[in-house]
Amino acid sequence: MIEATQLLLFIAASFLLCLAPGPDNIYVLTQGMTKSKKAAIITTFGLCSGLIIHTSAAALGISVIFQTSQMAFDIVKYAGAAYLLYIAYQAFKYRNKPLDLSVQNSSSELKKLFFKGFIMNILNPKVSIFFLAFLPQFVNTQAGNVPLQMITLGIIFMIMTVVVFSSIGIAANLLSSKLQKNPGIVKVMNILTSTVLVALGIKLALSQR
Repeated sequence: MIEATQLLLFIAASFLLCLAPGPDNIYVLTQGMTKSKKAAIITTFGLCSGLIIHTSAAALGISVIFQTSQMAFDIVKYAGAAYLLYIAYQAFKYRNKPLDLSVQNSSSELKKLFFKGFIMNILNPKVSIFFLAFLPQFVNTQAGNVPLQMITLGIIFMIMTVVVFSSIGIAANLLSSKLQKNPGIVKVMNILTSTVLVALGIKLALSQR
């Protein structure tokens, strides 16, 4: 059983970490700005579903592989960077395409956004290493069943992430909803999204364990 004090500290730390600028929440922000509230929320769920993999890996000790094997870390890292650059290319390619919420909020498009968020998250080995380093700090080893405690903390972290990231996406959409009616502004937003994703891809490619 996780101690109440430790649990509160974990929730507070998780909230602050979710607010800190990073690839995931920046991507959600751009989805809210350039598409819709629903797009931002679905992207958030995609990203958070990736956290299930990282939490399980940390609980089972699989994340140690990324921490100890440079080759494994590099393979996943470069795959993630390549995927970010691909998404950036797509955003730039369709920069002149007018905003159509009936298309953006269609079932097929939302499924694509969910999948993009999921792949983007699981192809970042630094998240696995972060979970491996972060979650054990709040585990009560004397209470036993450490993997279950880590999974519980991972679920709480995911809930916090859904709440914070969705709020960021919705806020970004509300701020940009009027601007989106201008085709020129939409083009600029798509170019900005592409630029941000390229920067995040390069940052991931250059990252170290």
